[in-house]
Amino acid sequence: MKRVTGIGGVFFKCKDPKATTEWYKKHLGLDTNPYGATFEWFESPDSTKKAQTQWTPFEENSNYFDKDFMINYRVENLEVLIEELKKEGVTIVDKIETYDYGKFVHILDGEGNKVQLWEAID
Repeated sequence: MKRVTGIGGVFFKCKDPKATTEWYKKHLGLDTNPYGATFEWFESPDSTKKAQTQWTPFEENSNYFDKDFMINYRVENLEVLIEELKKEGVTIVDKIETYDYGKFVHILDGEGNKVQLWEAID
């Protein structure tokens, strides 16, 4: 069974997410949107299936994650993976939430860092 299939996103805290987004747009050329920037790529060199990695600045006092950064990992079959992780003693922080762009859940790694798992809906 596949587990992590790629990096789904990089999220970080900052004092002014809007200004930070504009800075990255102006100085590094990110093609920004209301959520930050989305990097599209192909799942393999001979694939026609697109995938994406999200880049998002958050308010520095955000409670969405505790540390300064949080990694989002792309996964396949989130429900099955969560059941396996439970059997392995991994802490599941919340329930799976579903949106039009995918399913999400948070877990804690071995050092207590909050990690987000994302099964994309293509």
